[in-house]
Amino acid sequence: MTEGNTSLEPCEEPGIASAIEGVVVLDGPDGVAVTMTPDAAAQTADSLKSAAEEARRFPANKSGG
Repeated sequence: MTEGNTSLEPCEEPGIASAIEGVVVLDGPDGVAVTMTPDAAAQTADSLKSAAEEARRFPANKSGG
């Protein structure tokens, strides 16, 4: 989403995770970067996987209605 934009516009570009000196760095689109412990990263991965599976069962309505 861009600043000031209130609509939910999903990004199609995936984030890239890297292990650096004992932590996980997730580089996402638009300069987003998150640093996590290995445990937090694993829990995030599980949560993302579950959410992606659920979202695929209920695709977004792209017609706006």
